[in-house]
Amino acid sequence: MIRSIYLALSLIVVSITTSFMIASTPVSAACSPDTLLGVPAWYRNLQNGDCSIKFPGNADGDMSRFIWMIVLNILQAALVVVAYIAIFFIIKGGFMYITSAGSTDGMASAKKTITNAIIGLIICIAAASIVNAIAGLIKG
Repeated sequence: MIRSIYLALSLIVVSITTSFMIASTPVSAACSPDTLLGVPAWYRNLQNGDCSIKFPGNADGDMSRFIWMIVLNILQAALVVVAYIAIFFIIKGGFMYITSAGSTDGMASAKKTITNAIIGLIICIAAASIVNAIAGLIKG
């Protein structure tokens, strides 16, 4: 029973996160995409309509907004990589569970791996949501 719950939960988490990470953002047809497998480029939300990067003017507020957008894009990229690592550990835990051959120690270790990976993935998704919300506020 617990095994089927872990399996169902793992499949749900993997399918939800995969759909969020692979979903493409609309970009201009002439511009190159600003994401690669869900990892945003450092210049995301900093482009003009002609695909060039819009640098800040002389105002100090513009420069701080420009720098914060770069920092948030780098942080978002790191969170996407961490999410991929968490998904890898969910798969690894499932493989460990399958190959434990009924060993209680192996099954316990696999369950702990899957549980920790799911917790890490949930934290990562929450952090990515917060980063995107802050980036949306800064972008204005």
